[in-house]
Amino acid sequence: MSALTVDVEDYFHVAAFENNIKSSDWPKMPVRVEQNTYRLLEMFAEQQAQATFFLLGWVAERYPQLVRAIHEAGHEVASHGYNHTKATQQSRSEFAADVTDTKKLLEDITGAAVFGYRAPSFSIDKTNEWAFAELKAAGYLYSSSTYPVKHDLYGTPDWPQQPYMRPEGIWECPMPILNLAGKQLPVAGGGYFRLLPYWLSKRLINRYLNSSSSPYMFYFHPWEIDPGQPRIRDASAKSKFRHYVNLGKMEAKLTALLQDYQWNTVKQVFDRYHQQP
Repeated sequence: MSALTVDVEDYFHVAAFENNIKSSDWPKMPVRVEQNTYRLLEMFAEQQAQATFFLLGWVAERYPQLVRAIHEAGHEVASHGYNHTKATQQSRSEFAADVTDTKKLLEDITGAAVFGYRAPSFSIDKTNEWAFAELKAAGYLYSSSTYPVKHDLYGTPDWPQQPYMRPEGIWECPMPILNLAGKQLPVAGGGYFRLLPYWLSKRLINRYLNSSSSPYMFYFHPWEIDPGQPRIRDASAKSKFRHYVNLGKMEAKLTALLQDYQWNTVKQVFDRYHQQP
């Protein structure tokens, strides 16, 4: 079993557009996340796949029925923070309030405990390791907030590549990378999955499965199956390429991925890693 994860945010929440769209403008934007996430629930049901949905509190507060539908379908509801503010852009007290309030919001909607957290843009690193202590204090059992690669927006290349217990008492399950030719290659999905042909992504995933002692984990966003989403025309060429490349091919690629592997929640797949210490 591999872990299937969805970071539930809309196209206007993404870090690539944070300089173009203010959070105060979000209520005016055409919302696509609800319909896209329901489509994912249909696709997962068709392929008998279970997933962990890391939900923004902003989305959950406006669409509680969507959160309940995710939970009632047997998927795991987890936290992605409230409004996609990077952990590196928050003070310790702001972060503590964010992760605590979002966890309570999700638990109030579903009536079930929330165990997992993923920082927006994998934004826990050496500058804010205190975040793990705040996650532990808020009652989380695990985090999936680091990506041991070199990237211009995130990355902890010298941090562990396997799930490990943090000194603060919480498990960190980093995104999977493939060590190849002296390089740490990202193989966890996202924009790389849209960019590469499916046969190559599958080859890299299989190589990871054959070489790693840890389970595989894949991530993507509901907006990635939505080629009809509004275009942010004043964004940089780099940001537009990253966000829009191969959106029209994503649903077919995702269907193939769901068929080729067995998928379950982070809670189930990484169960031995995030039991209470």
